[in-house]
Amino acid sequence: MTAGALRALHRDRAEGDPLVVPGPWDAASARVFEEAGFATLATPSAGIAAALGYADGQTPPGEMFAAVARIVRAVSVPVSADLEDGYGLSPRELVARVLETGAVGVNLEDSDRSGGLGDPRAQADRLAQVREAAGGELFVNARTDTYVAASAPGDPAAAAIERGRLYAAAGADCVYPIAAPASDLPRLSAGIGAPLNFLSRPGGPSAAEAGRLGATRITFGHGLLLRTLHGVADLARELRTA
Repeated sequence: MTAGALRALHRDRAEGDPLVVPGPWDAASARVFEEAGFATLATPSAGIAAALGYADGQTPPGEMFAAVARIVRAVSVPVSADLEDGYGLSPRELVARVLETGAVGVNLEDSDRSGGLGDPRAQADRLAQVREAAGGELFVNARTDTYVAASAPGDPAAAAIERGRLYAAAGADCVYPIAAPASDLPRLSAGIGAPLNFLSRPGGPSAAEAGRLGATRITFGHGLLLRTLHGVADLARELRTA
């Protein structure tokens, strides 16, 4: 599958019908999601880190790329890869490494390794270089951390809109203000003017409701892995008492 096919899945979505994108953490979970009928998948860096035995943000780049490649090989639907801040790789090298895995999309965030927000114009320049290096071969999901960064601004929605506009102008296909509350979706959608990724969490709105509020795409971070691990914990308790 191509990046063009992935872009087409985001295009002209009806109100209340966002693209729902599960996050597999290994090849087995990827196959389960594909067999359930999902049209595309997006790896969560925290989920893969947990599956490999690392804390979030501590996975060696080589192991992350290898894990993404295993997931891509396991399915026939397009896969996007969460590659955190890009691991310090040059845009050209980053694009080459992503394409080697077979992934057709990439998620890049604008916070630094200390948890603070990076300079938005520098991030926009980096995204533009990624776009130039990739041409049309990668779907770029630009994550902005205005709601979660250690140096979060007083009005995270306004900051997300400012950054999102810059990132979309630089060539990002979608903007992802991670952890934005559903109540901010109408403002974000209108202000950014580009496809919008919403993080679904327990207790939040349904996918349909998030779509009506302005979300184009719904992802789950590593939440699906956490739900699976709760099931494993229940099974472990049953085995102990059997």
